[in-house]
Amino acid sequence: MEKTDEYIVSARKYRPATFDSVVGQAALTTTLKNAIKNNKLAHAYLFCGPRGVGKTSCARIFAKTINCMNLTPEGEACNTCESCRSFNEQRSLNIHELDAASNNSVDDIRSLIEQVRIPPQVGRYKVYIIDEVHMLSQAAFNAFLKTLEEPPHYAIFILATTEKHKILPTILSRCQVYDFARISVADVVRHLQYVAQKEGVQAEAEALNVIAQKADGGMRDALSIFDQAVSYTGGNVTYKAVIENLNVLDYDYYFRLTDAMLTGDIRTALLILNEILEKGFDGQHIVTGLASHFRDLLVCRDERTLVLLEIGASIREQYRTMANRCSDAWLYQAIDLANECDLHYRESRNKRLLLELTLIQLCQLRDAPETTIAEAKKKSD
Repeated sequence: MEKTDEYIVSARKYRPATFDSVVGQAALTTTLKNAIKNNKLAHAYLFCGPRGVGKTSCARIFAKTINCMNLTPEGEACNTCESCRSFNEQRSLNIHELDAASNNSVDDIRSLIEQVRIPPQVGRYKVYIIDEVHMLSQAAFNAFLKTLEEPPHYAIFILATTEKHKILPTILSRCQVYDFARISVADVVRHLQYVAQKEGVQAEAEALNVIAQKADGGMRDALSIFDQAVSYTGGNVTYKAVIENLNVLDYDYYFRLTDAMLTGDIRTALLILNEILEKGFDGQHIVTGLASHFRDLLVCRDERTLVLLEIGASIREQYRTMANRCSDAWLYQAIDLANECDLHYRESRNKRLLLELTLIQLCQLRDAPETTIAEAKKKSD
């Protein structure tokens, strides 16, 4: 029987191996590269940020690069020296990773401190990456403090966490803190296009945009959703298939609802709502989506705010056309009504009636006179 290559999920297969391949964190990676180039390394770093934005990947790249014996002019690891090869083959004795979620006791930290005392055999530094560091117990934190403050000159600690607020101030004050940002939709889409090209997958730009929005700033989540979409579509990732697979409400419904509201067609609006509910969508999901849709129409009305619109190019023109039919005053009030519905949705006993009443009110907004932002705000108070 012919042996097939083992399947590797995209999040692992396309994990960054150099600073330049880290997506959406240019300021941080430049700072780290410059620190290595100028030999100005701190003894402890804290990488914070949402899940899947590159904290552990950057920690590994940093650990590999500071031990590289032949850095490239760009400040990247060479991948040819013994230190780089041992890292790539996962046999490096200079890099130690500890998952604090499952190794959070005092004994685990004491064991780590014992290891710190042994100097590196090859390379200049021993690097200790402690993931999910906020999971350490209070006693473990206290046992770690002294070593973190005064480690041997060859030891560097990189702590990573998704919950910075849970880290003790005494730990924070001993570290250089790097805050990782959520990755923008545009950056996620660009990277997904690169992965699709490498994998020989056909993918519509609008489909990748939906995946990027669903991932909410996390590249790992985006790649996981992308893999799921590829499996579902058999390698032809279309917008229609993605919204079906991810249970995302099609933009078209929001445009049809807005059209009904602008023409005051209450019955059509109620029928569209019924159509959406019959597809199994949750009412709160509909109303929050509608509020976001109105917000997107509002930012479309001015060239300066267009940068705030995180949608695909193919649908942008549709937004502009619809936005030209709405006044600012209408949109302020529409957003306010949708937001009010969202706030009261959970406590409402007749949720469908609440949605229908909101749509009726939105349909009656068509004759609203032009008002200033201040007047619209006063009405909602």
